[in-house]
Amino acid sequence: MTTFFSFKADPPLDLIDYVVGIDADSWLDTLRRGREVLRDNAQKSAELLLNPLEDGEFLQTHRLAVAAFVAGLHGDTAIYRLYLDLLERSEQGKELSPVIKNLLRRGRTLGPYGAYPAGPLSVEDLNGSGFEVLDVNVDRSLARALEHAHFLTFHPRDASVQALERLKEAGWTDTGIVTLSQLISFLAFQIRIIHSLSVLRDVGPTAGDILSESPS
Repeated sequence: MTTFFSFKADPPLDLIDYVVGIDADSWLDTLRRGREVLRDNAQKSAELLLNPLEDGEFLQTHRLAVAAFVAGLHGDTAIYRLYLDLLERSEQGKELSPVIKNLLRRGRTLGPYGAYPAGPLSVEDLNGSGFEVLDVNVDRSLARALEHAHFLTFHPRDASVQALERLKEAGWTDTGIVTLSQLISFLAFQIRIIHSLSVLRDVGPTAGDILSESPS
């Protein structure tokens, strides 16, 4: 196995397999290939969102910065280190790496915060402070993207048009906002898959036997 992950590796590397440490023909590999379409689509989504053929308004370095930040907020060390490594190996990424590390020290919290519409779920309402990126080494567009990533991670109940206006004021277009939001939501999905597979890896092959016996 290569010492670092690359979207351009030959033969291609599956990001989730790489992070979890799933070897070809292992029981976890067999388990994943039982859901081949899900496995392939997860990899294709990672490639489209994090290694696009064309950056557009959302530079790849900025995508990787957001990815490292979100992974760090979720507290997943393995995927955070992978994205931080990709960031540091990207154009101008080394300059952003210490910034992301500093922002994580300030941005980690619990949550989720926010308020539900008045009703039975209101008992779960929880107030939490917002998050601002004030670092002078981060351009305005990326700063708003990182704030939005923190917002969607910890304040999903508070999603609103007003929250999107801050992105537009920093120059984000509707297309860029959709791509950014897709990236953040995909990362939440990816991190959960990695966590689940890591738990199964640590339990061992008996977990696969139990899963195969469970009703579908």
